[in-house]
Formats: sequence, structure tokens, C-alpha cells
Amino acid sequence: MLFASFLIIILGLVLGSFANCIVWRLYRQETIMGRSYCPLCHKKLRWYDNIPLLSYIILRGRCRFCRKHISWQYPVVEALVAILFFFFWFKHLGFIWRDFDFLMTAIGSLSFWLPLWRDLLAVWAFTVIFIFDLRFYLVSNLIVWPFALCFIIINLLLGASWLALLITMASAALFFGLQFILTRGRGLGEGDIWLGLLLGALFPDGEMLVLAILSAYLLGTIVGVGLILLGRKRWGSKIPLGVFLALGALLALAYGSELLSIYWQLL
Repeated sequence: MLFASFLIIILGLVLGSFANCIVWRLYRQETIMGRSYCPLCHKKLRWYDNIPLLSYIILRGRCRFCRKHISWQYPVVEALVAILFFFFWFKHLGFIWRDFDFLMTAIGSLSFWLPLWRDLLAVWAFTVIFIFDLRFYLVSNLIVWPFALCFIIINLLLGASWLALLITMASAALFFGLQFILTRGRGLGEGDIWLGLLLGALFPDGEMLVLAILSAYLLGTIVGVGLILLGRKRWGSKIPLGVFLALGALLALAYGSELLSIYWQLL
């Protein structure tokens, strides 16, 4: 189990590094193929300068060539994705790791791996969405559409019905689409409509979909009011909704049943 956990952490670090890379390249409309380069001096990086987390520490947060500071975003995202991968790995293991025979049976079953890979894919996709929207106030359909298809396939394999998926996807897209129309695009962007479709593909359970969206709006309200009180934003200022939808989705994945029980108690 220790070795498997180590591999999950390494996978998280590597994919966290790739998340940073793909955000930059999607924004600049560059191919995702080819070697990484310094965004400041554009020198191509050597393989040993591109080891997740470790290279940043060894180079003391500076580019080897131009010696300019590398954004703290890179190690933070790498570490965060690794932590989330580790969290969901143990979440899916639950208490079965204590029973070796049951553990071997579970790990040999698709019913264990499919939900795990769905959640790990969601962590990576929503990390990219979070960074992209936070930095550029954009949601890339090059992330939304492929991952929506992945979630549809995995959920169908897990027993979800086409009807449930169509209802949640259409409902979420319609919810954001109506807001877009009513506010004439000032309340949210068109990308958020397709992000709603992605959430619907991830959550064929309507309760979890509502939980993710409600959590996003609560978080957005808290952060928005806080920024206004601190003088960082004004009433009517734009806040990237995709950031909070990404957080809401991950909260629903991680603590869905617990949060639902709290919400029902409050209501």
C-alpha cells in the first residue's frame, strides 16, 4: 500500500506540472507537444530542470538561464494536485485497506477503479479550470468537452442512465444559460454554460449537482464580499465563476454526503 500511495503522489506531481503547462499553452494557443520552456526568457528547459517540485527547490525558485523568479503557482499547483490525488486514493480505499483479502478483491474490480479514476480526472480537470479562469477569466472548451465525454463514459459504466445524465447536463447548462441571457453576459461568461454541462456529466445525481453549484455560489459570495470589504473589488465587479464552480465540484466529490446532511439540517 505504501508503494501504491507513493505512485499516486508521483502521478499527482507529474499531472500537476502538466496542468501548469497546459494552462499556459492553451492561453497562448500553442501545441501541448514539445519541451517546456521558461515563460520569461523562452529558453527550453532541460529534463532535470523540469522535475515537479524538486527542480523548483533546487533552483531556489529561479530560472537556470535568466535567473528570474519562477511563479509560486508552479510548485503550489504540483503539490496541491498530489495532495488531492492522495486524499481521493485513501477516500476510495476507506477502511478496506485493513482487510487484506477484501482489499485485493476490491482493487481487482472495476467498481473500485472507475470511481477513483473519475475523481482523479475531475481533480486534474477542475484544477486546470480553476487556474485558467483565475488568471485569464476564461473557460477553455478544450478542457470542458473531452472531460465531459470522459465523465459520461465512466458514469455509464458505473450504472448511471442516459436519461439521468441528459437531465443533469441540460439542467445545469440551462441554469447558467438563463443567467447569461438575463444579465446579457455581465453576470457570467458563455464558458460557464459549458462548465455547467461538465458538472452535469460528472454528477448524474441531481442532489450532488445542486450541492456543487450551491457550494460554488456560497464560496463566491463569501469571497466576493470579503474582497469588497478589503477594498480589492467594487459592487458589480466581475469575479471568475469558474474558480468557484471548480471548488464546489471538488467539495461535492470529497464531502458530498456530509455536506448534504448539513445543508438539510440547516434548511
